[in-house]
Amino acid sequence: MSETLRYLQSESAGSGIEIGALVKYLLLDAIKAKASDIHIEPWESTLVVRIRLNGVLTELVHLPLELMEKISGRFKVLGNLVTYQTGLPQEGHAPADPELGGCEQRISIFPTVRGEKIVVRIFDPSNRSFDLGALGFDDDILQQFVKLITKPSGLILLTGPTGSGKTTAIYSALYTLVQRAGSTMSIATVEDPVEFSLPMVAQAQVNLAQEFTYPRALRSLMRQDPQVIMVGEIRDPETAAIAVQAGLTGHLVISTIHSGSTAGVFARLMNMDIEPFLLSSSVTGVLGLRLIRKNCPYCAQPYEPEPGLMKLIPSVDRETAEFRRGGGCEQCLDTGFSGRYSVGELLTVTQPFRDAILEKMPTRTLQQVAVDSGMETMWSRGLRRALTGQTPLEEILRVISVDEL
Repeated sequence: MSETLRYLQSESAGSGIEIGALVKYLLLDAIKAKASDIHIEPWESTLVVRIRLNGVLTELVHLPLELMEKISGRFKVLGNLVTYQTGLPQEGHAPADPELGGCEQRISIFPTVRGEKIVVRIFDPSNRSFDLGALGFDDDILQQFVKLITKPSGLILLTGPTGSGKTTAIYSALYTLVQRAGSTMSIATVEDPVEFSLPMVAQAQVNLAQEFTYPRALRSLMRQDPQVIMVGEIRDPETAAIAVQAGLTGHLVISTIHSGSTAGVFARLMNMDIEPFLLSSSVTGVLGLRLIRKNCPYCAQPYEPEPGLMKLIPSVDRETAEFRRGGGCEQCLDTGFSGRYSVGELLTVTQPFRDAILEKMPTRTLQQVAVDSGMETMWSRGLRRALTGQTPLEEILRVISVDEL
């Protein structure tokens, strides 16, 4: 039983509930379950509390709707927000709390027609590893990625949807560089927001209210003599132009950009008015990322996917496939999953690929050139995880679109 339910049952019919204690138990339950976020949202008749486990929302508890304002007020106090303001979005930060195992929280309040929705991002230092080897990459991707980040210059881009592990991968790359070079290397970041404090790295946070934007920060940073620059996200042509230029002038630049595929990154940058000859010279690699849930080792058992899904699998692999799926147990909170793997697609820019960029070839052709140059697709890597029983086939299809074949 969760701490929250135990606390609620100890009170008589919801009366006498101490809001500070209730919020603390909600946070403790989420931290114990290793959740990344807590969602507290007013529904028609209840205040539902859900936690994001391995990327998927799971119901934790339903609370009386009349507690909404008090819980919202408590989180506003924790995040140093305006407690009496209810009609506008607010964002705040709660510092590390020893009672919560040193966890920090990023608190977001959003007004809805039923009341305020609260989302709390949890930063648990005990559940954060910046070891590249622990991210679950295939060995060949790990070796190629380390080779890219140890080059003296160039632009490395990571792409994938929100929550696919891009920031963790970049932090792990920077942490690897710090471990290798120590105090001999100058590393600086510009982020929005800074999610975790890294040792021996100068981290800056964008502040739009004071006009401290990505372009302004990067222009200033270029005069700070950095060897490695991390840009939180390339969102606009100005940021893209500075990042590309920095990659050409002897800096190693690592950043993220939203795109449907690894090869699609180049079309996105060209749409930001970056010339193809600059892209072909500056970008050294693009890493596409997805996170897939692992089968729970305690309750995973053999199963047979639906016939319609089996058609997606090459006939040569069907006979040797060992499909497994978690049935749900106490160890995995009845989800059938425990932890996540990273599934990657690393596009290293080879000479044939540079030539294809210069010719402004369409994304599908660029993807094929990359495959011909030795890139294994994300679908192929994900499918291999399913064929060996590490995760259900349905999980691969949930995360990796068949269009990415």
